[in-house]
Amino acid sequence: MEDYRVNMILDNLPVAMAKLKIDERTRSTIKVYERGYPVGFYVLAENEKSEPQTFLHNHLHFTILYHRDSQTDLSRVVGFEVEPFSVSHKYDEWDDQEPELETCNPGKPVFVTHDNKPQPVKEGAEIIFTYDVSFEMSDIRWASRWDTYLSMSNDQIHWFNILNSSMIVFFLTGIVAMIMIHTLRRDISKYNQLESNEDFQEETGWKLVHGDVFRPPVGSSLLSTYVGVGVQLLGMSCVTMIFAVLGFLSPANRGGLMTALLLMFVFMGLFGGHAAARLYRQFRGENWRRMTLQTALLFPGICFAIFFLLNLLIWGQKSSGAVPFGTLFALCVLWFGISLPLVFIGSYFGFKKAPADEPVRTNKIPRHIPDQPWYMHPVLSCLVGGVLPFGAVFIELFFILTSMWLQQFYYLFGFLALVFLILVLTCAEISVVLCYFQLCSEDYRWWWRAYLTSGASAVYLFAYSAFYFYSKLDITKTVPMLMYFGYMLIVSYAFFCLTGTIGFYACYFFVRKIYGAVKIE
Repeated sequence: MEDYRVNMILDNLPVAMAKLKIDERTRSTIKVYERGYPVGFYVLAENEKSEPQTFLHNHLHFTILYHRDSQTDLSRVVGFEVEPFSVSHKYDEWDDQEPELETCNPGKPVFVTHDNKPQPVKEGAEIIFTYDVSFEMSDIRWASRWDTYLSMSNDQIHWFNILNSSMIVFFLTGIVAMIMIHTLRRDISKYNQLESNEDFQEETGWKLVHGDVFRPPVGSSLLSTYVGVGVQLLGMSCVTMIFAVLGFLSPANRGGLMTALLLMFVFMGLFGGHAAARLYRQFRGENWRRMTLQTALLFPGICFAIFFLLNLLIWGQKSSGAVPFGTLFALCVLWFGISLPLVFIGSYFGFKKAPADEPVRTNKIPRHIPDQPWYMHPVLSCLVGGVLPFGAVFIELFFILTSMWLQQFYYLFGFLALVFLILVLTCAEISVVLCYFQLCSEDYRWWWRAYLTSGASAVYLFAYSAFYFYSKLDITKTVPMLMYFGYMLIVSYAFFCLTGTIGFYACYFFVRKIYGAVKIE
């Protein structure tokens, strides 16, 4: 059955299988929901050489919970439960108008139980689908009807994740504080004393590269583009998170979260274009229209291309889950009709504004960069820098992936907001620390390294998604496998742009601060 599940909706409530579970804290029995129900099940054959038998769930017992309001004497649906059965129905003579079954006949009455002979899946076999419905009065009020769907009995692991991530932040904060308060203060004081001393002494450390530290990098247009995209994603994430924490994105509003993310990304194009143009102007770039077009098309274009190819594969399977052309057209209208103009408007005003004054002058001739030690190699440095940001979020990432691929609801936006804040601090601090070590090694090519250091956490995110796929999911078909890795590739790409931009701006302000504090003739 490839773990396929059937999903239904009644009064905006998804159908769910009710299961009893022991609460680890109170040792009491609580009811939890598992969204949808499986299409069927396997039964392993007694003989190992024989293939397992496959049976189909062809009878459904629905339980509709309702609550009666004592004031209005009106009833409202507060629960939608299902119990699937597999039964090989029997009858004497089939009547299309009033079929009468021996295995399911409420008039006799005969009801389906799990003791009935199950319905095997065989080519050419006749399958009869039946259902029965029961209504039960419930004490659950209308306002609380989602509580069982969203019940969380394992909140301790979320707090453990917060504590674990906080320890990472405290560790990095201690290192940054030591650099800023002790090392940098000592360096700046020494450099300023050397400038005021009549006896010239050779400069050492990060001050040596003051004439090259603000030299525009190779590929400045592409870097500006990615920074603009990152600002767009950061604004989208922050605004959507605020609305989610305040309760505006309830799971009762199906598709509300994805709609909010798309709309926020579109409207944040104004700020993304402005940030990209400001940085490009700082790099003394001139072809701002090309850079702006790149900002508006690069990231959405790559994501849309992957999404469209996956959608073609779903169409090829004749699946009802394929996105229709109307929705794709609406996405293109949002992209080219709203996002693209907003990026150009933001870029126009950003490029029109004068660039910020650099604290030091840039030499005309680039300084020679000495040979770097093995541990300062760009690839190794970026891979090391990406570990800690990923480590701050990987536990919460497990629950997010579970909600995406294992029919679970995710609504812990309070925890997610705390983890997101820790992620921002971790990206900023690890990027600053490694940027300082790079400048101390007399390597002034920090622009791209600042972006890639924290952005490398996306590599670990994609690797973890592959581990999750092989350890938690039972997917063997080619198309579902391509869908999983395609969507996770889009998520990892967005995570790269988001974390990279956070690390870049942290290093940018850090470098401006330290070189603005020393006296340079």
